[in-house]
Amino acid sequence: MQIVLHAGAHFTDEGKLLGSLTQNQDLLAQHGIALPPPSSYRRQIRDTLGQMSSSTMATDYKGAIMNGMIGTAQPDRMILSNDNFFGVPRRAIRHNCLFPSAGDRLRGVSELFYGEELEIFMAIRNPATFVPALVTASPNHAIEEVTDNCDPLALRWSELILRICDAVPHMPVTVWCNEDTPIIWEEIMRDMAGFDPATEVAGGTDLLRTIMSEEGMARLEAFLADHPGTTEIQKRRIYAAFLDKFGIEDEIEEELDLPGWTTAMVDQMTQSYDEDVYRIERIPGVTVLTP
Repeated sequence: MQIVLHAGAHFTDEGKLLGSLTQNQDLLAQHGIALPPPSSYRRQIRDTLGQMSSSTMATDYKGAIMNGMIGTAQPDRMILSNDNFFGVPRRAIRHNCLFPSAGDRLRGVSELFYGEELEIFMAIRNPATFVPALVTASPNHAIEEVTDNCDPLALRWSELILRICDAVPHMPVTVWCNEDTPIIWEEIMRDMAGFDPATEVAGGTDLLRTIMSEEGMARLEAFLADHPGTTEIQKRRIYAAFLDKFGIEDEIEEELDLPGWTTAMVDQMTQSYDEDVYRIERIPGVTVLTP
């Protein structure tokens, strides 16, 4: 069986990807793809990994987890999603590294699901907006605790991806930038499900709806209805054009307000992020989805 691990990151789609995929339950089932409810595996996998680290593998952990997720069904592919898979937000940064526990978690999952083909899917986000989001999500913790007194300019997603590839070299990795997500939402859904590029899926404009005016969405839907057979590349150009005209500024623009952060610093972090994405695109075994 192929098992897709959608590991976030935090504050990217925030559960919307799972919601869009759920709209395609019948289509997924027709293609032998299982989408078990998160309540059947998130806590269970976390607890099981902890038990495995302190006991022998004589216990059939895999069988118990699988039974809880899919019962006696035998799908060809299964999609699991958990933003906290690599750790909770206030533990996301340590020693100037993003998600330092990712490698250990993936090695544990590889042991748990031995014999299955695992893939990793995850979105990344500009550290200039990711770090403030982490801090905002942990109001009861000091900024220094949440960020581990990190140097924001030193954070690199490529370092995390390289660590993942080193820990589980047999797992293909698919990455995309959160900033591009509204434009490539359908491709992310199809790739995660393993669908052919021409497969029509429901929910392909779900994310656009959250950042575009009602008038803009109505015009976009009318335009697409009047132009059947629009290719994926053409759609992306159309989406970008409509967002440019009808995007909701407050939903697209983010206010950054952390002590000591300057405009010059944010610009430098953004430039470093763009360069980091370029590095990730060149890591063997990694696929980067782009507009």
